[in-house]
Amino acid sequence: MRPLTLAVALSIGLAPLPVPASEPDEGFAGAFLAARHASFRTDYAAAAEYYTRALARDRANPGLMENVVLANTALGAIDRAVPVARRLKEFGDNSQLANMVLMAADLKAENYDTVISEIDAQQSVGPLVDGLVRAWSLLGTGKVEEAMAAFDEAAAATGLSAFGLYHKALALAMVGDFEGADEVFSGRDGGPLRLTRRGAIAHAQVLSQLGRNPAAVDLIHAGWTNDIDPGLEQLLASLEAGDKIPFTQVRNVQDGLAEVFYTVASALEGEAADSYTLLYSRIAQDLRPDHVDAILLSAQLLEAQEQFELATQTYNSVPRDDAGFHVAEMGRAAALSDSGQPDAAIEVLRALAETHGDIPVVQVTLGDALRREERYAEAAEAYDAAIALFETEERGQWIVYYARAICYEREKKWDLAEPDFHKALELNPGQPQVLNYLGYSLVEMKTDLDKALAMIEEAVAASPGSGYIIDSLGWALYRLGKYDEAVGHLERAAELMAVDPVVNDHLGDAYWAVGRQIEARFQWHRALSFDPEQEEADRIRRKLEVGLDAVLKEEGAEPLKMANDAN
Repeated sequence: MRPLTLAVALSIGLAPLPVPASEPDEGFAGAFLAARHASFRTDYAAAAEYYTRALARDRANPGLMENVVLANTALGAIDRAVPVARRLKEFGDNSQLANMVLMAADLKAENYDTVISEIDAQQSVGPLVDGLVRAWSLLGTGKVEEAMAAFDEAAAATGLSAFGLYHKALALAMVGDFEGADEVFSGRDGGPLRLTRRGAIAHAQVLSQLGRNPAAVDLIHAGWTNDIDPGLEQLLASLEAGDKIPFTQVRNVQDGLAEVFYTVASALEGEAADSYTLLYSRIAQDLRPDHVDAILLSAQLLEAQEQFELATQTYNSVPRDDAGFHVAEMGRAAALSDSGQPDAAIEVLRALAETHGDIPVVQVTLGDALRREERYAEAAEAYDAAIALFETEERGQWIVYYARAICYEREKKWDLAEPDFHKALELNPGQPQVLNYLGYSLVEMKTDLDKALAMIEEAVAASPGSGYIIDSLGWALYRLGKYDEAVGHLERAAELMAVDPVVNDHLGDAYWAVGRQIEARFQWHRALSFDPEQEEADRIRRKLEVGLDAVLKEEGAEPLKMANDAN
């Protein structure tokens, strides 16, 4: 068996398997090579198509079968993966992936006795999944006491007790034992559980069923002081109104089983390969199509793999009336932008701002999208709308004031930009990005250079590995006429940001100022090779023609002058 347990998955991904062809021919070779190429690009649609074509010419090849199963599962086409997984099992290949897909098919068909028998026969997906699925399946057969014991066993056997306890609490609530569920959720039975959003909603619903709405309200506020999403807002409003909230987080055994795969996917996210984690979130979706958190996770994993079209399709499956719709639309916009369609992304976000404009993050996301396209005036308006929605000041709001300040600065509205920079620093004192941008802006305007230098030095101390910030320090020193000091910092910045045209141009100017003209010309040539903006490119070419001194004279600027030059 190819072991792909939870522990192993934390360190390896599920790569396309090598496939020896028993009877290679030209048609097989072309399909196989295309499939391999698609796999390496995580192009699941193409991989599914070409591995299937290859399998049609080599029907007894277990490696091809497994790759067909993998690609179709990643696509969310579990129904197409199942027949191939069955064939793979018939060939005696104890594949974890095939076991997972066949388990999912039996669970969806409510063949709980079959699932239990398969797990007992060591047709394993992994210890955690096996244990939790076995417990839920026992519940599906009506064996409540055995199921609860199995949850305890899963919690003890895997060393991941929180998973077992969480699912036990869900199962207790599902069968109506809300007191028992509260005992587990609250930590009185087995130790406290980490407060996740889904866990908090489930516990709040349990508390409401027990007539303890104030405790449920306190629970939500304990985990989400200010940043409360629309779903939690709706729940809070109902709790505060005294409504008795039904327990809907897990409505039946199928929902509980979907939660098993979603729980594992959430645990794997960021720890295992995205392609591997995706298999679990896709099965969660298949078992519970309205599991919006699983849908969002699948879409995010696809986006991380640069499968933007699939990500967009997945985001699109979130219903418009769901509390997570705005999250899905922001994700869809990000996928469109990353795929080279920024205008389409902005269109999505503008439409979202029309329907969900009372959510600050929607306005901020629209502002960010506009700012990336250098549509600064429009971006500032979106940030205005977001800031108008802030009810109380919070540290995390600094980024919005900072972003709006950048828009104002680019629009040459310094009288509006400077207060926003200072507001960002008021909310987040010593923030290096803000200090750097404000300090650099003052340097460019040749205003308050000593103050600017102090700001940039503070930024460097806070973020010593940032090439941008070190460049700002070197450029401030250059503006102050401290050319020798500037050179060292600008050389360091050029090491950290070797292909940045502005950094290389700055270093060229500093070299010229200290008499290292050959090196200056070399840096200017490098800067030109990195595609600077047209205005900067024209200036660099002019420096290469006549030298920096002549360019400064043509511009009516002050000549180069050492800080300690008395003349």
